[in-house]
Order: sequence, then C-alpha cells, then structure tokens
Amino acid sequence: MSTDRIARSDRPIRLGLTGPIGCGKSTVAGWLGRRGAIVVDADAIAREVTAPGESGHAAVLARFGDAVRAADGTLDRPALARIVFTDPGALRDLESIVHPLVRPRILAAIEAAVDAHAPAVAIEAIKLVEGGLAELCDEVWLVSCADQRARLIGRGMDPDDADRRIAAQAAMWEQTELTFGASLVRVDTTGGLAEAEDRVDRLWAKVVGRANAS
Repeated sequence: MSTDRIARSDRPIRLGLTGPIGCGKSTVAGWLGRRGAIVVDADAIAREVTAPGESGHAAVLARFGDAVRAADGTLDRPALARIVFTDPGALRDLESIVHPLVRPRILAAIEAAVDAHAPAVAIEAIKLVEGGLAELCDEVWLVSCADQRARLIGRGMDPDDADRRIAAQAAMWEQTELTFGASLVRVDTTGGLAEAEDRVDRLWAKVVGRANAS
C-alpha cells in the first residue's frame, strides 16, 4: 500500500478508469461525471505539467532537444508523440519526467472529492498502472472495444499510425489484465453508445450502493 494513499472513513469510492486509445474511456468518464462522480483526467494533468512555464516543459525539452521544439520554442507535442510511440526507451524517459509531476495533483484532486462528499472519484488514465495510480484505487475499470482500429481511422488517424499506437499499447493491457485478474471490471463499448451506457449504469448502481453502505 502506498504511503501517500488517502485513508479516510468518509472518502468516496475510487475508480481507476483505463483502456486502449479509441475505445471510449473519456466517454465513460463523462457518463460517470454526469452521475455524480468527480472525474480526474490524468492525461489533461500531464498536459498541464508540461505546459510552457512548468518544470515539466523545460525537462522534456532538455531531454528531447530540438526534435520536439516548435518554432516558438515551446514543446511540439505531435513531434514528441511520433518519437515516443516508436521508441520504448524514449517513452520511459518521458514517463519518468511526467509521472512524478502528475501524482501530487491527482492526490489533491482526490482530496477535493473527499471534501465535496462525492460518492466516487474516477481517475481516468491510459497509464493507470505504470503511473502508480492504480494503487490509489478501490477497483479498476478497463474500457475496451473490438473495433478500435476502425474507430481510430474513422477519426482521421493514418492507418499506419493507428497500427503503431495499438501495437505500442498491446503489452500494457495484457499486463493490466494479469495484474488485476478477476477483480478487473471490464467495460465493453463495442456496438452502440446506448448499450455501453446501460452497462455503465449497472456498474454505477453497484458503486453507489457500496458508497451508501460505507
């Protein structure tokens, strides 16, 4: 158990929300938010900590140099993405910069959810396990779909880029499933939105029931 884990008897249930790109993780997070959960977007926080003027911005530029420096001197995020999705070592270096900066802000957001007496807080993060955030959660939801590639291409992503991203993340989801086993809550978004939202409704009812019983 992490030493910075928040342990209060009146705290909300903490859900870890993760899943492959293109499968609807943010959509599920939005549904949870409309039902009363406080949603914490780790990817948005990662962008905040690497924004101009933040220490993460300078650290990323120092590590990757001109290859990720835009004409105005700021971080060229698309260029950075092209590098880290084809170079596992570069991705590890980026994560070693970003994850330690993201974690304190996640903890602060969880504490704010406690103070707001929310029934649940959902931590949305593609690197939930690798970023050390899964250990803060009571349960982990894995959002998946059978039509991931088609969805990405339908959004305008180049097919080769879609294939690279899917391949780069494949081992991550295998490790997530191995880590949590039967305790992993699977949310399949294949098919229509109404059907997927109905699944989330049923899972949310269980979360609210546990919150009311605590």
